[in-house]
Amino acid sequence: MPISPRLARLSFSAAVSVLMLSAAPSQAQQAAMTFFVTSAGIGNGGNLGGLAGADNHCQELAQAAGAGAKTWHAYLSTQAADGKPAINARDRIGKGPWQNAKGVVVAKDVADLHGANALTKQSALSEKGDVINGRGDTPNRHDALTGSQPDGTAFAAGEDKTCKNWTSSTQGSAILGHIDRMGLTDTDQAKSWNSSHPSRGPDGGCSQADLKSTGGDGLFYCFAAN
Repeated sequence: MPISPRLARLSFSAAVSVLMLSAAPSQAQQAAMTFFVTSAGIGNGGNLGGLAGADNHCQELAQAAGAGAKTWHAYLSTQAADGKPAINARDRIGKGPWQNAKGVVVAKDVADLHGANALTKQSALSEKGDVINGRGDTPNRHDALTGSQPDGTAFAAGEDKTCKNWTSSTQGSAILGHIDRMGLTDTDQAKSWNSSHPSRGPDGGCSQADLKSTGGDGLFYCFAAN
């Protein structure tokens, strides 16, 4: 017996609804989320209001996604300056394991995170469960602010690699990682999630326009520290 056009439309709509529901993270998954990439940056280039401002941004995004009961920290290092010691990004994020908004574990612990982790374009999701635009997408937003060496430690004092410890959009530069693990070449550095290259641009490297010019948007990683 032939299917009526109306029934066919209803069946198609139901199938699409099922696919959309299966693709979207559940409320329980988002509440259990312990890692995400910020869906949006603060909007002032490398000036994040210091570590406190970056942590607060993570907390607000997590709260909006239903995971605000945890304490969230940005994966950012700072360099020794003005008598204050350096801070390592790896020491700010707790012990793990960490899972994304869809329940996928991206790293078991700090050693795994800085070793054979499961971070890819498909797993380094925003707090909303969305994939971040990467190389080949328009616009490319795959640069993540970290200011860190590959092992998650801070750089020595001297050449600024943290936009004045995340307080300036006019001075210095920032070390960036590639959220999608893709770069111009097939080297480990180009594919590094946390330490691929310094920011650069007409203004020096820390303005919002500078970050966008090389494939970024002032995004960064957030981890539940507890």
